[in-house]
Amino acid sequence: MSDKTILIIDDEDKLRGLLSRILQLEGYKILEASTGKSALKVLENEKVQVILSDVKLPDANGVELTSQIKTSYPSTEIIVLTAYGTIQDGVKAIKYGAFDYITKGDDNDKIIPLVSKAMDKAILQQRVEYLERKVNARFGFDFIIGRSKAILNVVELAKKVAKTDTTVLLLGETGTGKEVFAQAIHYESHRRQKPFVAINCSAFSKEILESELFGHKAGAFTGAIKDKKGLFEEADGGTIFLDEIGEMNPDLQAKLLRVLESGTFIKVGDTQTKQVNVRIIAATNRDLKKETDEGNFRLDLFYRLSVFQIVLPPLRERMEDIVLLSRYYLEEFSAKVNRRIQSFDKAFLKKLESHPWKGNIRELKNVLERAVILCDTDTLTVDLLPFEMQFEEDDQMTSTFDLQTVEKNHIRKVLLYTKGNKTETAHLLNIGLTTLYRKMEEYKI
Repeated sequence: MSDKTILIIDDEDKLRGLLSRILQLEGYKILEASTGKSALKVLENEKVQVILSDVKLPDANGVELTSQIKTSYPSTEIIVLTAYGTIQDGVKAIKYGAFDYITKGDDNDKIIPLVSKAMDKAILQQRVEYLERKVNARFGFDFIIGRSKAILNVVELAKKVAKTDTTVLLLGETGTGKEVFAQAIHYESHRRQKPFVAINCSAFSKEILESELFGHKAGAFTGAIKDKKGLFEEADGGTIFLDEIGEMNPDLQAKLLRVLESGTFIKVGDTQTKQVNVRIIAATNRDLKKETDEGNFRLDLFYRLSVFQIVLPPLRERMEDIVLLSRYYLEEFSAKVNRRIQSFDKAFLKKLESHPWKGNIRELKNVLERAVILCDTDTLTVDLLPFEMQFEEDDQMTSTFDLQTVEKNHIRKVLLYTKGNKTETAHLLNIGLTTLYRKMEEYKI
């Protein structure tokens, strides 16, 4: 923030000019307005930290103007200028969010220190807002890349539920971005200032997962030499994300159900009940209803978790987002390896758009990171893709039966089998290496 900017709102030209000169000598940038309407116009176009506003304006009441400005610009601090006999207006303005008030003429020696305090508060608040915007850009819904209808519909659902404390169940294939959505829901909620804690339920045995989630008392089991807080305690006031919830042991499912119903649990080896206020977001790539039918998942827990279900679309259903995602990861990984890789050629992009992406966004991310690491120019090319992607057939190829296409597809299959080893490929095809190179050139393989 380069300028410390003050807006003076007063219809008295002499007083406005005097305040401007005094504050300019203190190093502040000064903007002026003689009416409430012109002041609001200035605020639309300028970043202002502190406002000095008269109570009596030609077209507005300074108290009501204070309320209006604080609603639209909450981090801007307002000092109200009152005349003798209107101090009650200053007190009322403070109730509407004004920083303070001073009496015209009598409090001139108080102006500079009061403005300084208001400026410090405004700058601090604006820095906090800036950092919050940065966090939201990294973890909020702005971080979810895509313009396809499939992803925009899901984001809209997630934004609506984020404002509540409702339990959310995220469904979708592996790699569709369930944790990214869980983070976005948390950081767009009123719990954003509290912890977001994530755990993969499939990564631990039943005993270790129970200890991780609920904590334990010293001596509860071999190796438990001191009390340990569980993740539910760590997340108190915030959000806990339970990934791969379908893998959770039935005994732990019962304890989780208790947390959902009463907000209470008991540590491993303890007899005392703990109370927490935690929002639960769960995720799975399994069909939980089918798991309940087969007796692997508690039906009552399923209903408690699935109050609000969000199904994340696989990448193959949002292929129009491939370019956006690829450009984002290209920029991210180029910066990571400190190289100026600026684009990908048409053939590279065509391969990305025709690939089935069974691993979804996670697979795309890995492919782009590998390509960036291998790239020695400023453009990503097909030869930087994994071998199986370089030589996989598209639907048009497989439905064609002319001899040249059959030969081309067969060469590609053998290249895929040998992971691109041309000498071995020529040997398996029973042709010379020169012949293989000629045919690859002819068929543009």
